[in-house]
Amino acid sequence: MSAILLKRAACFCALLNCVAGQAAIVFDRFSAYHHIQVLDERGVRTLSFNGSMETRMSLANPRQGHFEYTEYFQMPWLWNHDIKRVLMAGLGGGSTQRAYQHYYTNVVVDTVELDPVVVSVARTYFGVIETPRHRIHTDDARVFLRRTTNTYDVILMDAYATTRYGSSLPPHLTTREFFTAVRERLTTNGVIAYNVIGRIAGWRANIVGALYRTMNDVFPRVYLFPAKESQNVVLLATVSAERFDAGRLQREAATLLRSGTIKLPTFSARLTSFMNNPPPASAQSPVLTDDHAPIESLLAGEGRPH
Repeated sequence: MSAILLKRAACFCALLNCVAGQAAIVFDRFSAYHHIQVLDERGVRTLSFNGSMETRMSLANPRQGHFEYTEYFQMPWLWNHDIKRVLMAGLGGGSTQRAYQHYYTNVVVDTVELDPVVVSVARTYFGVIETPRHRIHTDDARVFLRRTTNTYDVILMDAYATTRYGSSLPPHLTTREFFTAVRERLTTNGVIAYNVIGRIAGWRANIVGALYRTMNDVFPRVYLFPAKESQNVVLLATVSAERFDAGRLQREAATLLRSGTIKLPTFSARLTSFMNNPPPASAQSPVLTDDHAPIESLLAGEGRPH
């Protein structure tokens, strides 16, 4: 799972060197896909892929210390109060899986993770476990979607690759054909939430715009939750064509909190990020397809966030 991109330059390089220099390196290995490090410093454990911080976890309380954007993966409850099955692409250190296992005891989560070394690290260093309510599949997310016969109430996307431009979305997980496969595996009130490293305007806005436009080509409604504390935007699309506004979200949240369905302490605060209008960049962004998904071209020249 990816949060703020740490480029190997300028202040981002300095930050990473500071972390690596002062922290205890408890794991350091190259897999087929990543340079994976686990670092401990001041009671916080960090998972790093190729110089990008993927997961943070408090050693004293593993449900704390996570990146803000992972909390937006609980927003699908606003559209579906009866979630039973969740599919998540991307494991990292298991922040989202840990939250779902703790807060939602009737939910079964299938996690798909491409890198077997990441799975091993998550188990050994981040306390991720498999139970009847959490199953881990070592596979490509799109291949898994094609093979499975299961349907899901929620599909969560947090899968990243590394290119010369840093952390990047795997192109085959960004296209109209991919989102069509996602929709086929969602239930009637199904929701997909997709983490993107970028901003609504400015840095990497083209990626956010292209994902929005592509998702909107398949799903009738697409919403955005830009994180306030990191360079992340979570796009959320629904099978239902019913349009939600901020007032409707507040009413749904009140019902969920009153019933005890939602126990995340910051749930109400996260609602203030909600957007139900297209991001400006979507007007000039392409619809991504299997024949044309120029992710690297969209990232070229973006540099680091300012």
